[in-house]
Amino acid sequence: MTSTEAERATRVEKDSMGEMEVPADARYGPSTRRAELNFPISNLRFGRSFIKALGQIKQSAAVVNKDLGELGPERADPIIEASQKVIDGDYDSEFVVDIFQTGSGTSTNMNANEVISNLANEAIGEPRGSEESIHPYDHVNMGQSSNDVIPTAIHLAAAMAIKYDLLPEMKKLEDALNVRSQMFWEIVKTGRTHLQDATPIRLGQEFKGYAGQLEYGRKRVELALEEMSELALGGTAVGTGIDMHAEFASRVIARLSELNGLDLKETGNHFQAQSTIDGVVQASGAMKTIAVSLMKIANDIRWLGSGPRAGIGEITIPAVQPGSSIMPGKVNPVIAESLTMVCAQVIGNDTTVTIAGQSGNFELNVMLPVAAHNLLESIDLLAKSCKNFREKCVEGPDDGIQATEKGPDMVMEGLSIGTALNPLIGYDNVAKLVKHAHENNLTVREAALEMASKFGLTEAQIDETLKPLKMTEPESGD
Repeated sequence: MTSTEAERATRVEKDSMGEMEVPADARYGPSTRRAELNFPISNLRFGRSFIKALGQIKQSAAVVNKDLGELGPERADPIIEASQKVIDGDYDSEFVVDIFQTGSGTSTNMNANEVISNLANEAIGEPRGSEESIHPYDHVNMGQSSNDVIPTAIHLAAAMAIKYDLLPEMKKLEDALNVRSQMFWEIVKTGRTHLQDATPIRLGQEFKGYAGQLEYGRKRVELALEEMSELALGGTAVGTGIDMHAEFASRVIARLSELNGLDLKETGNHFQAQSTIDGVVQASGAMKTIAVSLMKIANDIRWLGSGPRAGIGEITIPAVQPGSSIMPGKVNPVIAESLTMVCAQVIGNDTTVTIAGQSGNFELNVMLPVAAHNLLESIDLLAKSCKNFREKCVEGPDDGIQATEKGPDMVMEGLSIGTALNPLIGYDNVAKLVKHAHENNLTVREAALEMASKFGLTEAQIDETLKPLKMTEPESGD
């Protein structure tokens, strides 16, 4: 405890374990305070998207319980109003429990119940800490358990972030890469496999490949969105729905769908929904795959722009900041580097989620908070880095990525363009021709002309066959 905390005025409240001193100005209560003191592990707390989802669940529960006659308006209405303040982010600082806490996330569910209860009681003139009128568990948590609320909040927060943040930014980056593909379509350069020269390729075809990675990535993320749209709410403690009105879950989920423009549905099997986080593991795996794709794209862009004189230098990358504290004029591909670090973080997050997914014991997974944190962080990082990479590298500033003359100028220097001669003289003879070119510092065309009589080639055949543009597409068959 810091000296500031020690000097902080307190109030005494009671919970099921007895009396507890709580900071006098806190909206949370004794259960939250116990958890705050029990888990002084990190500076990591649940973020905005999760708290918003939790607030929506509490608000929707109060609305439905009121409609069902389970909760009178004198209690339901203040809870609905208080929950809106949580949804809006007015009290994020009151969510003080560390991510590394009780494995079910119960402490954070209690945190929400206590904050909303206190706000609701204050609104009707009750003192902070009073539970006489609006109780955090009997009323705010009515029809719920941490064991179904926390998995539901994870899925809801992830679904919102995927639909409204990640998928739009992936599509914008895909479109930007497709624009570059079209811009670079007529530029023919040397392809590379194993970091060695290969047959010619259009620069636009390379960028088409990058855009394709985003396209297929979006399809994988859409499957993750489908997984995240199935909610555990309605299972309460162990999946049986004890202490819950039969219509509660379906009505709450319908309201959450309407609030968020999502196609949410109640799980068809509450026992799997609460004893596992397989859907979270699958969604995290999709994030890892996106990270792997973006890592490949970012590294290719760095290599293609390397130089500007001693590297590949087939494209130029926007200069956004000085690159060296000692070498004047040096500019580095910092935006791409930033993206690769995000990718590394997301891949690491997926490892954590994978381990968390293995940590279900009988009716409950007990690593929910850390799984939630890592999945939501991955979604957020990928969305923001897709946006940043597009805005500060692909599209701009200074007109974004541009092609140089180096690729086209070097294309006839590549040895693998000899592959086009295979149908005329066969693989083994082309291998001899290419070896001769390499050993004598000749182009394939020059070597072919020298050895034309040996292989029965004419200059016209050589020139017609060794056309780089022609090598970037299959033969028409005409």
